[in-house]
Amino acid sequence: MTTLQAIADTLPVPEGKVLLSVSGKIGKTNVDSEAHFDRTMLEALPRQTLHTSTVVTDGVNRFEGFLMSDLLAHVGAQGERAEARALNDYVVDIPLEDFRDFEVLVADSMDGERLTPRDKGPLWIVYPRDDHSELQDIRYDYRWVWQLESLDIR
Repeated sequence: MTTLQAIADTLPVPEGKVLLSVSGKIGKTNVDSEAHFDRTMLEALPRQTLHTSTVVTDGVNRFEGFLMSDLLAHVGAQGERAEARALNDYVVDIPLEDFRDFEVLVADSMDGERLTPRDKGPLWIVYPRDDHSELQDIRYDYRWVWQLESLDIR
């Protein structure tokens, strides 16, 4: 591997507190065989806004963050599913096709307020449920991981 290839296959090392780690079948890493992201790194991803209702909040909320598909492309993810893990050890497998078929957001703010662990943050997987009737099925509700801390691509 040339030096140029080695640089292209790595990400910057986080300087702040790590909010999200991605492991498994990924092509770009920065800490051992994983990709670690602090807030600054995550905020550098293309920003998106999503207006949708949830099963755990009232009314329609405005979520801001980045698309899961952008994050997965950024780390060169290859696989069929992601094991998403939350700070409270909740774990669920999510088919990667969800992130190709729907504009699934990893939200870091809701209604203009930064998400904290007390209100489902700092990161929350949010599906555009109001835009697709099939997303109002309970099997998708289980995939709305709040307090997201890691993804393992398989």
